[in-house]
Amino acid sequence: MRDIVFKEARIINRGNILEGDLWVRKDRIERIDPSIQLKGKITEIGVNGRHLMPGVIDDQVHFREPGLEHKATIFSESRAGIAGGVTSFMEMPNTRPPALTQELLADKYRIASTNAWGNYSFFMGASNDNLAEILKTDPLTVCGVKIFMGSSTGNMLVDDMTVLEKIFSLCPTLIATHCEDEETVHANLEEAKSRYGNNIPPSAHAWIRSREACYKSSSLAIDLAKRYNTRLHILHITTKEEINLFEAGKIENKRITSEACVHHMYYSEQDYLDLGNQIKCNPAIKTSEDRTAILKGVLDDRIDIIASDHAPHTWEEKSEPYLHAPSGLPLIQHSLLMMLSHWHDGEISLERLVEKMCHAPAICFRIADRGYLDEGKYADIVMLDTKKQTLVSKENILYKCGWSTLEGKSLPGRIEGTWVNGNLVFENGVVVGEPAGKRLTFKF
Repeated sequence: MRDIVFKEARIINRGNILEGDLWVRKDRIERIDPSIQLKGKITEIGVNGRHLMPGVIDDQVHFREPGLEHKATIFSESRAGIAGGVTSFMEMPNTRPPALTQELLADKYRIASTNAWGNYSFFMGASNDNLAEILKTDPLTVCGVKIFMGSSTGNMLVDDMTVLEKIFSLCPTLIATHCEDEETVHANLEEAKSRYGNNIPPSAHAWIRSREACYKSSSLAIDLAKRYNTRLHILHITTKEEINLFEAGKIENKRITSEACVHHMYYSEQDYLDLGNQIKCNPAIKTSEDRTAILKGVLDDRIDIIASDHAPHTWEEKSEPYLHAPSGLPLIQHSLLMMLSHWHDGEISLERLVEKMCHAPAICFRIADRGYLDEGKYADIVMLDTKKQTLVSKENILYKCGWSTLEGKSLPGRIEGTWVNGNLVFENGVVVGEPAGKRLTFKF
């Protein structure tokens, strides 16, 4: 690594856009000034009025390794991430085997240590019978504990109220929850089977995994968190009713926070007609009214973070009939550009977008030295040209599954370069160099 000076940049940081130069020394940001002149072996990059922003921190991804490498790997999906401006990720425990012991969690960190293009952390998984393992989780080196309060892969549904109370009262880290009430979903699925037999249309997904199921489960999680003063983060909010469960305010003052995902702000139930199982995900994409309410919740600070919930499956798997097609879609390479669609339409500013995708995850998870373009922070940097567009095509999709719901669409903005810990890893549409990710650490 050598010194880099970015010249004539528009720097998006802490609610402002500043014009000036940014100096990276080794893996950190050394200085930001209106003009920086250095001598010696310096690499100068002419930003020429384009934007620099902190790398996106995605707090919810599924990279499928170990056990499901035919869908994705830590190497392939983190590579897609840096092409999309995502320089740090937090990955979920529902792999095979699921990360339900400290030993299995350590295995994922071992894989990432040589294969992750972005900085990484992995959630510890929860089940009805692994409380002792949960309590061993180190809050300084692990992002949190994930609880599926709804259907999940393998032995990861936590539906024992006694266990839930113990986890919420004793957990040493932040708890992140997937909230859907299992009994409600199961009853709705049985009704759908009685109506359609085995030919359930994908459009039924929104009412099978209904708003009532989401609200009931989210309400329970919040009640438990308030009872035990737990640090709770509820993932992928999908309904206007759930948004009313959260308080507006600064994220640093909250014990209970929430997340919106890009596809729930981009698609609505009408899109099932064209995309079918491609947009089948849990919790489900719902109405256009919910879509509008989620974005409003982001803007009024009841929803704190924007993430992807990147969850790839093979095209063959998604082409199965509804009952057999898995839930989830690939998103990490395009999540920032999808949010730029809202910026392009005048619905959100670049400053707020950076706040919700970069600053807020760093605050919520108390990530050390990332999420900002500040002097002394790690140099996780994205160079963005907002005057260009990106056409999504088979030729430039980097997901191992090789497909996207966005194929053929032009999204506003083009990611011209990505730097992870001061290393250039993506430039003009091409991944360069070697994996440069480091393990995320946390401050308490």
